[in-house]
Amino acid sequence: MQKQAEEILKQLTLDEKIGMIHGAQLFQTAGVKRLGIPPLKMSDGPMGVRQEFEPDNWKTIDHTDDYVTYLPCNSALAATWNRNLAYEMGSVLGEEARGRGKDVILAPGVNIKRSPLCGRNFEYFSEDPYLTGELAAPFIRGVQNWDVAACVKHFAANNQETERLWVEVEIDEEVLREIYLPAFYDAVKKGGSYTIMGAYNLLYGEHCCQNDFLLNQVLRKEWEYDGVVISDWGAVHDTEKAALSQLDIEMSVTPDFDQYYMAEPLKKKIEDGEIEESVVDEKVLRILKLMIKLHMFDKERKSGAYNTPEHRAKALDVARESVVLLKNEEGLLPLKKEDTKRVLLIGENAECIHSNGGGSAEIKALYEISPLMGIKTHLGGNAEVAYAQGYCREEKQEEQDTNWQERSLENGGGSTKTAEAGNQSLEEKRDQLRREAVSLAAEYDTVIYIGGLNHDHDSEGNDRENMKLPYEQDLLIKELLLVKPDMIVVMIGGSPVDMTAWIEQVYTLVWGWYAGMEGGNALAEVLFGEINPSGKLPETFYKNHMDCSAHALGEFPGGKSVAYSEGFYVGYRYNDKYDVAPAFCFGHGLSYTIFSYENAWLDREQKKLICTVKNVGQYDGAEVVQVYERSKDSRYVQELKGFEKVFIKAGEAAEVTVTLEELPEDTVWAVGSSSRDIRLIVE
Repeated sequence: MQKQAEEILKQLTLDEKIGMIHGAQLFQTAGVKRLGIPPLKMSDGPMGVRQEFEPDNWKTIDHTDDYVTYLPCNSALAATWNRNLAYEMGSVLGEEARGRGKDVILAPGVNIKRSPLCGRNFEYFSEDPYLTGELAAPFIRGVQNWDVAACVKHFAANNQETERLWVEVEIDEEVLREIYLPAFYDAVKKGGSYTIMGAYNLLYGEHCCQNDFLLNQVLRKEWEYDGVVISDWGAVHDTEKAALSQLDIEMSVTPDFDQYYMAEPLKKKIEDGEIEESVVDEKVLRILKLMIKLHMFDKERKSGAYNTPEHRAKALDVARESVVLLKNEEGLLPLKKEDTKRVLLIGENAECIHSNGGGSAEIKALYEISPLMGIKTHLGGNAEVAYAQGYCREEKQEEQDTNWQERSLENGGGSTKTAEAGNQSLEEKRDQLRREAVSLAAEYDTVIYIGGLNHDHDSEGNDRENMKLPYEQDLLIKELLLVKPDMIVVMIGGSPVDMTAWIEQVYTLVWGWYAGMEGGNALAEVLFGEINPSGKLPETFYKNHMDCSAHALGEFPGGKSVAYSEGFYVGYRYNDKYDVAPAFCFGHGLSYTIFSYENAWLDREQKKLICTVKNVGQYDGAEVVQVYERSKDSRYVQELKGFEKVFIKAGEAAEVTVTLEELPEDTVWAVGSSSRDIRLIVE
């Protein structure tokens, strides 16, 4: 591979090499036709291959050939705690990218969820670096199985959207290495990610995409990474710094491709003797080796496909396992089909389509099953299914002539969404919708509220101001509970919301995420007991955002800089250390059945913890056995070090083996169903 790449490199002119290291279109570099070198074609994103745009502007082409499978968001995938599903979802994305003729898919996002208010949290896996890495690595392998490069992003410490282009992260290096870098390390070492995307923000005084510490010292030297580094779109700010850094390809959102920092400005500096041409050669060599890995020069490249029945079935599998049952105090779930005669769904998210929003994660989905359609389909016409909107969004602004991405480098690249200003007509409309819903609720046997967030709030370029439910949903839920105390509540969103106004009054609570094109079917199957929920929270669900360390101890979103004063104490690490009770803890998720744990022991030679889990309930189901390290020498109360998901039929037992990377002496191992539901202690 090295020799072949070197032979090709010798034949390239400076102009040709320059064309290969920057965008020549919005999503591709320049090829070299005379040598048979194709352009490198890229596409967003984590939930499916994005629609096609014109080469030099953000106008969609709008043909029928770019509808794709809409996959669940990465937060939903993380809630499955299922490595096999992570591989399979990555494989779907890789096959669809190849089927669309792409070489690089800009996914997955592995940034740690430092705050619940970050607008892109739905694109990320977890607050925990171990869980993130364990799912990202097989996801990447699945993508790259199809001769498509994954592009793990955003490297590094990119944990907010507000002022994302210019905010400087102030963080101790030890914290950076222990909390924010391990998932990237796993992505490149265990996952073998062929490419990596630099972040927008500054770190230690320099933008990440031209950062010597990140790209040279850590990535190239310490991790010995030989893959291709791609900038985020518009994240480069200096020709010399970018050229001398370990960045390989500069991309941006503007059509002046020849004026990119690593285009004509770099060529001029080389011709003037200010920069050695050898720095470009290094970048081109890595790009050529990537192309060889992807079989772009031979006839052995795999062909892909998109929108296949198998892909849609896999999207359903992930959605099914992502649903998290948070509360079921009176055993109201599962509902019984045969006993269900009149159902009322309340809430805009029962009918809302989410695939077409969220920023660069937007998908042109072949279809999307809403909860309303999923439930109505599953009841098959034998029950009345009615719908009441219940609440409405802010009034829509007039659409602008330009795509949001064309303007994405303005105003620091992102902001914090502020509460809507008082609007009498909107308040009157909501009041009317609320009264209609409450009146109807009293008439129905079964009432299911489906609310939460949408991509007005979970979105690139936008952070939330707080965790409050938008659109006066708290008031609506409280009034509904007065007339229907057994109402089932379903929340959909990519980040936790403040539920303190009504959580104590609700018997049954389900969390649904942005669950892809089959999300409505998966939710219906869970509610009616065709699927036993097995999802576990991959992040802490705080009561409010001030229970999160980024807000209680650190800064979010900061100003020109943001101080990570909370240090190591991110997510459950903070809640455990400072005894802050969450609404729902990391790893929490209920089942319709009951699992008991017994007989745990350590195999120190094989570095395994083994225990027996019995299904002593009435339903077949899956359990996630979680293992936390507790050491007197650790700065943490406990830390996730292993997990395994196992399916057990009712009345049966399984021996579960959890692999651990290290087994230090004087360590206690806590084994349980969540971080705060520990069943066994092993020493």
